[in-house]
Amino acid sequence: MKSVNLEYVLRLESLLSRIYPREHIADLLKQILQLAEKWNYGKHRTQDWVDGTNIYLITYGDNISHGEQKPLATLNHFADKYLREIISDIHILPMYPYSSDDGFSVIDYRRIDEHLGGWQDIHQLSSHFNLMFDCVINHISRSSDWMKGYLHDDPYYKDYFIDSNPELDYSRVVRPRALPLLTPFIKADGTELYLWTTFSEDQVDINFKNPQVLLESIDVLLQYAASGGQSIRLDAIGYIWKEVGTSCIHMPQAHNIIKVWRTILDEVIPGTRLITETNVPHHENISYFGEGDEAHMVYQFPLPPLTLHAFLRQDTTTLTQWAQSLNAEARYPETTYFNFLASHDGIGLRPTETFLSDDERKYMAQETLRKEGRVSYKDNGDGTHSPYELNINFLSALTEPDDDVDTKARKFLAAQALLLSFIGVPAIYIHSLLGSENDLDGMHQSGLNRRINRKKLKLDQVEAGLEKTNSLSSKVFYGLSNLIKHRRAHPAFSPQAGQRVFDMGKSLFAMERYDPLTEDKITCVFNISNQTQVVKLAIEGKDLIADVPFDGQTRLQPWQVVWIKHKLKAPERLGRMRRWRMKIFKR
Repeated sequence: MKSVNLEYVLRLESLLSRIYPREHIADLLKQILQLAEKWNYGKHRTQDWVDGTNIYLITYGDNISHGEQKPLATLNHFADKYLREIISDIHILPMYPYSSDDGFSVIDYRRIDEHLGGWQDIHQLSSHFNLMFDCVINHISRSSDWMKGYLHDDPYYKDYFIDSNPELDYSRVVRPRALPLLTPFIKADGTELYLWTTFSEDQVDINFKNPQVLLESIDVLLQYAASGGQSIRLDAIGYIWKEVGTSCIHMPQAHNIIKVWRTILDEVIPGTRLITETNVPHHENISYFGEGDEAHMVYQFPLPPLTLHAFLRQDTTTLTQWAQSLNAEARYPETTYFNFLASHDGIGLRPTETFLSDDERKYMAQETLRKEGRVSYKDNGDGTHSPYELNINFLSALTEPDDDVDTKARKFLAAQALLLSFIGVPAIYIHSLLGSENDLDGMHQSGLNRRINRKKLKLDQVEAGLEKTNSLSSKVFYGLSNLIKHRRAHPAFSPQAGQRVFDMGKSLFAMERYDPLTEDKITCVFNISNQTQVVKLAIEGKDLIADVPFDGQTRLQPWQVVWIKHKLKAPERLGRMRRWRMKIFKR
């Protein structure tokens, strides 16, 4: 057995004592060390931290299918053929047996859904890509063995769930759904009880007040990390600790549990990245960085709605003001933003609460409905509801139904270029990569709003679309691929590089990215309007996207983007060469 790091044990002891009574700590520590040994403590290769070459793809395991082939094998084929030069990390959304919510009502955390394939497919995919797994640990399916054992009074599962009194006052509880908080269940002996169900009656919240539940979660996380999950997404993690009479979100115990996980993974399987998913206002979201000891990355939730708002209004004022506020929030070592515009979920509006007025959120909801999308609402606890999420494909939300293919592609690629420019690590949804639009049939047939953005694709149709030069799919895929290749080639786009956002008026969004080591500097300017805009900058260089010189002035066409790589003066070039030589000699 590997000798144990005393500092690591003392930190764990300190964190655990902030969560559980002292009498549980010694036994918890012992069992955590046993779990570490079970998952080959000290035998895993240390993973590198992210840099400018990291581009994540977000996909379901079965987003693309091909005949009788298992979907994960099809994903392997597609990724190997099309993604090797542009994608470094693939985030596979919940790939476990499930009962509802397209995978987020997990029946068994430790198995792969047999309809998708098996662990051998995951291992094959990990030979060419880093992988990101989902850990849906706030709740579990009512069809799980955990729930069955609990309802049958199996002593192992005692206190695994939250038995609650429906007569108590739950008005302060933050709700992401306009559904009942408590759901009645009947035990095997006929006893009725009410269990906490934050998201739906099929998703029963797990009771982290039971230390055994913490151990289960640690075992699951270590299995994922040991099985190729270099990144792990913590789904809806802000809700994992409940105290009646409070908001039951972002509780101190929830933050400390994440710190426990981070401490264990940093020690046992170094380089594993924890990403917290908390669709909440910005200041709450970034609290999950802790003091550099909690999440490695946090989802950048304001970016999708504020980008969409800028394009709909053709006004970058709010987007610019928010972006200018992103100063030192993620400046701890090995922390950064997880940037995205589209995902399997809709476009969350709660992150805009401190940036947009109620009228502007109402406007975005009306635009979504006009474009045949849907709006999901949250329960405010006082009998009222407010818009929580826009359910619509991001390309369809951004463009007009009667836009021609070229206009749709230009608008959408401008937004994707903005995503790729921001400080942090970009993540691109499979339907964004392939230029998909609203799946109205899928939404209507299922009765589920979110299905509008979860269309299942056939491999032969995907490949046929990519081969047609003038198709929307081809224009988006190859245009985005070109942007990604430029981004991966320039250190200025690294998460560790600096970012400065400029105010150039409401029609333009502009930022400078700068890598201090190589002095690689790129100014990014976006025309977020349907009018030509004149851009004047006191720099010389080359527009990487169009591959043309820039001499200080240009005219940006509607929805056009320039990435201007600064031309270094002779003394700067000499200084850079000296610094590179010093770096090489140090090695």
